[in-house]
Amino acid sequence: MFTGIIETLGEVENIVTEGTNVHFTVNSSICADLKIDQSVAHNGVCLTIVALNDNSHTVTAIQETLNKTSLGNLKIGSKVNLERCMQMNARLDGHIVQGHVDQIAKCILVNELDGSWEYRFKYDSNLGNVTVEKGSICVNGISLTVVNSQKDEFSVFIIPYTFEHTNLHEVKVGDTVNLEFDIIGKYVARLMNKE
Repeated sequence: MFTGIIETLGEVENIVTEGTNVHFTVNSSICADLKIDQSVAHNGVCLTIVALNDNSHTVTAIQETLNKTSLGNLKIGSKVNLERCMQMNARLDGHIVQGHVDQIAKCILVNELDGSWEYRFKYDSNLGNVTVEKGSICVNGISLTVVNSQKDEFSVFIIPYTFEHTNLHEVKVGDTVNLEFDIIGKYVARLMNKE
């Protein structure tokens, strides 16, 4: 369980393909505090630490994960949003995030405003996921508030702190991002569609 509040940016330093699995080695400032078998969200994808070095950790993405996320687009040098799992005695500053990406979306607009940024994303609404105005959405692991919700697209507005301390500053029009829709909204939508 995560909150969508990014702790730090990591940088991919190695990528190894083994069969259909891909092992990502990521350098970050939190590596000294990690343990093998611990869950860490990487751009919103919950992955298990399988190896540790002094300043880096390695995680494995299986084919199912690669098919449903944008992790396959990572290259050596890519910046990755990192968040360790939530502690039960901590504040929930973002929203309830599972680290289970529902689908990807394409960035269709980046609008630099006077002191903030608007990002607009388009996704495949045929998968049954929905957003609601002022609801929560997780984009690349970042807990954000939905603005201008449409059937298959939505916007988010980004403050300078989030822009500087996450990898959103690297997202350009045409790039793909990971989306995790609000868990409560997903259950409500499923119940409403039951026959």
